[in-house]
Amino acid sequence: MRRLPFVILACAALSACGGTWFGEPDAPPLPGERIAILGHDQGLEPDLSAQLTPVTLPPPVVNAAWPQAGGSANHAMHHLALAETPQRVWSASMGSGSTGRVRLLGQPVVADGRAYAIDVDNTVTAVDAGNGRSLWRVNLRPQGESGQTMGGGVAVDGGRVFATTGFGEVVALDAATGEEAWRVSVGAPLRAAPTVAGGRVFVITIDNRTHALSSDDGRTLWTHSGFTEVASVLGAASAAVDGNVVVVPYSSGELYALRVENGAVLWAESLSTIRRTEAVTSLTDIRARPIIDRGRLYAVGNADMMAAVDMRSGRRIWERQIGSIQSPWIAGDYLFLVSNALELVALEAATGRIAWVTPLQQWENERNRTGRLIWAGPVLAGDKLIVTSSHGWAVSVSPTTGEVLGRERLPGGVTISPIVAGETLYFLTEDANLVAYR
Repeated sequence: MRRLPFVILACAALSACGGTWFGEPDAPPLPGERIAILGHDQGLEPDLSAQLTPVTLPPPVVNAAWPQAGGSANHAMHHLALAETPQRVWSASMGSGSTGRVRLLGQPVVADGRAYAIDVDNTVTAVDAGNGRSLWRVNLRPQGESGQTMGGGVAVDGGRVFATTGFGEVVALDAATGEEAWRVSVGAPLRAAPTVAGGRVFVITIDNRTHALSSDDGRTLWTHSGFTEVASVLGAASAAVDGNVVVVPYSSGELYALRVENGAVLWAESLSTIRRTEAVTSLTDIRARPIIDRGRLYAVGNADMMAAVDMRSGRRIWERQIGSIQSPWIAGDYLFLVSNALELVALEAATGRIAWVTPLQQWENERNRTGRLIWAGPVLAGDKLIVTSSHGWAVSVSPTTGEVLGRERLPGGVTISPIVAGETLYFLTEDANLVAYR
């Protein structure tokens, strides 16, 4: 991540945003130390000289489910319905959380009135999405294996839960009971959630190999390989599927558009860049999920490169020197993302020009610059962008202006982007607690 000068934000500036994270009046302030939520300086600047399209949002839509990472196979969820002032309604343990050695990486998912997540013990847990009551729990660790692993994720389709594990296996479970339907090994660890579409399960291994499996029985339909990278950013991105095309992101910075039916290459792109500022940005990994929306692919890599690509031809429409490991969010004519410099940015989808930039807090202790923070998100729901931090705050931001609207203290750090389903907002904390606001 780029090294920037940072200035401590005055506590009064934060309190001036007024109210809770959804704008309701605050209770009288408590005595004690005030901790800044935002930082001051920013590396990116709005394109003030350009005639930008006004930031307008499509009407909010009630989505009954969030069945896979990114919400849908193409990862484009636009504007989701959520109450103006949602309240915490329940919390449930989803297993074992992050430690100093392993971390939670997979988003929770919601479908058919149940919420699911996989923990660092490779245990899939299902709870009632209405009240958090535990329904079933299944450990997927192969016989003879021990210990915890990083990675994996879950997706729900056709009455089954499909899970990927750090042991290099894809497992299909009955969504209602957790009973195992099939299990296959793909030969290398998996750190990204599966993408399910059209009777196929697409998974990407850490050695940059894509496997298309039959959702019925797990048999391999085809495979595709990219270049192998020695080092990569922790985590991985899921494939994006739209119609008969699947786009797979690799840790080499490569993007391949493949035919869903046979894996034939339609075109290829790369998000690597010549510019190198620090060792971390030399990692060309694509950690953020790509988005397919209205005939365009939007993707961002760790190595300070973001691009829009025409899905039909593979032609690059625009590019910006922005790096991120967080998945962008598209709604209407705008993209929103958290950059590696910890800035929440709004970009015009047609041109890549920047409408506004809101800096986020860089350090847990700004004075000593210790405890580098992680911000996850955003998600757009109820006319607000919501981002979360590793030090346990959720912040809501105006999508039209970038103004901070408020904040909410969470019961733990959250480094996985929140999700929305059934007008309920879900956070999965670092200690594997699923918290629901409705």
